[in-house]
Amino acid sequence: MKVKILGAAKTVTGSNILVEGAGKKFLLDCGMYQGKITEEQQNLDAFEFNINDIDFMLLTHAHIDHSGRIPKLYKEGYRKPIYTTKATYDLCTIMLPDSGHIQETEAKWKNKKHLREGQMPEPPMYTVEEAIQSLEIFKPIQYDEIIDIDENIKVRFNDAGHMLGSAILEIWVTENDKIQKLVFTGDLGSNNLPLLDAPTMIRDTDFLIMESTYGGRLHMDVSDRADKFLTIVTETIEKGGRVIIPSFAVGRTQEILYELYKIKERETTDAEFKRKYEILMKTLVYVDSPLAISATEIFKQNMNLFNDEIKEVLQKGDNPLEFPGLRLTKTSDESKLINEDTTPSIIISASGMCEVGRIKQHLKHNIWNSKNTVLFVGYQAPGTLGYSIVNGAKKVKIFGEEFVVAARVEYIEGYSGHADQEWLLNFVYSFDKRPKHIFLVHGEIDQQVILKDKIQETTQIPVTIPDLGDEFDLEETSTLVSKATTYDKHEYLKLEVLGRLETLKEELVDMNELIKQDLDNEDTKNEKLMELNAQIKDLEQQMVKILEV
Repeated sequence: MKVKILGAAKTVTGSNILVEGAGKKFLLDCGMYQGKITEEQQNLDAFEFNINDIDFMLLTHAHIDHSGRIPKLYKEGYRKPIYTTKATYDLCTIMLPDSGHIQETEAKWKNKKHLREGQMPEPPMYTVEEAIQSLEIFKPIQYDEIIDIDENIKVRFNDAGHMLGSAILEIWVTENDKIQKLVFTGDLGSNNLPLLDAPTMIRDTDFLIMESTYGGRLHMDVSDRADKFLTIVTETIEKGGRVIIPSFAVGRTQEILYELYKIKERETTDAEFKRKYEILMKTLVYVDSPLAISATEIFKQNMNLFNDEIKEVLQKGDNPLEFPGLRLTKTSDESKLINEDTTPSIIISASGMCEVGRIKQHLKHNIWNSKNTVLFVGYQAPGTLGYSIVNGAKKVKIFGEEFVVAARVEYIEGYSGHADQEWLLNFVYSFDKRPKHIFLVHGEIDQQVILKDKIQETTQIPVTIPDLGDEFDLEETSTLVSKATTYDKHEYLKLEVLGRLETLKEELVDMNELIKQDLDNEDTKNEKLMELNAQIKDLEQQMVKILEV
């Protein structure tokens, strides 16, 4: 059996692995890169395999960094089965068309620029219709049942506890009368996520491919998380401000709704808690994301997958995803009205990394106001607007306009859908028959190195952090067959330079418009014009120096 790492190598997006065994070739996930411009450009690249050679695909869960290039695969001719859980299929029916809409919108915006520059327009990576068509080849299955792909390959999907329908894959491959087992975690949750059960502990494997997003970090305690959330919200509301929560539409939004439900149901004699509770009870909570609203409906349809605590609540006739004060806004007109009303409130909106969607409008209207709070509850990939805000940016650009970050910025890491170091290690320790070799994917290199050292120190299991394109032969020991030639450092640097040039070009256009506004404004003082003139001269000199390199 061979595995080739074609995505999420030393980064947290773009999950894609090619497996070859028992005369078959199959894919584990087919996700998009998100965040860094140099990585996002790779979404448009040709696949690093012949589509006609792929016999089937196994999809761990619906998040776009694991599923987002499936419509591209379909568009280019793939028609073989995609096996995944029923809940993942249900979520993909809304998430992939939504991604197609984003592709169409971005292509339309880029093509306007291309036409102005005399360039030919480019089609989107895929359309809404192509995303819908790709759903025809999905084969929904249930957790825990062993699927016979053929007489030599068997697969089981186990609950990964990361999001609704997420799965850990157990794969048995028989070659030359010998059975080898590969486990791929996809994304692992921890044991204390709202709504979901803890990840299934797998008892044995020969080889393990494991995510490592928080390989060097620990999440805060659940009780601390809820108390911190309540404190941040009430302090902001008491100041007359608004709490803006950039949230991943699928998973995180529903967890936040449940957290609010739990806070409202808590019984205590603590006077300070009761005071905060009264404030929360009077606060409107907006979920401003059509995708999040649709996803919440799918969560309601799959409540059999919730943990026992939720099932007890449901048996009482309560719905933990609904409560007084909750407002769902589907249309863009309803969304605009939220920002016209300055009443203190909580606004939950996608996307979680602030790259696309209605959250950018809410940041535009609120990030400059010191009364408000921007509360992050999920991982922020380097290169995203969310990452800049979390890491202390004083000013940010939203829709080409620069805004001062005057709002309070908070990050509650405990809401992450990813296991922290403790639970990643617990997953490794849970094996009765430990893997011969572990491969760490889906993590930034600093987090991966910490986790690798910790695993090797405590278990003596060999651990590899693959590069993009690395191929391994899985026998008694793991052997590196070949390293990629298409993703060498030279090519990466070329992509980075091109990406920076593209960003600079866009920023120059924005700068041109903003400066023209200052020039047309009769109130602009001569001192500011002189300062602008000097700064533009400095920029010209810097550009001359670049051309001389």
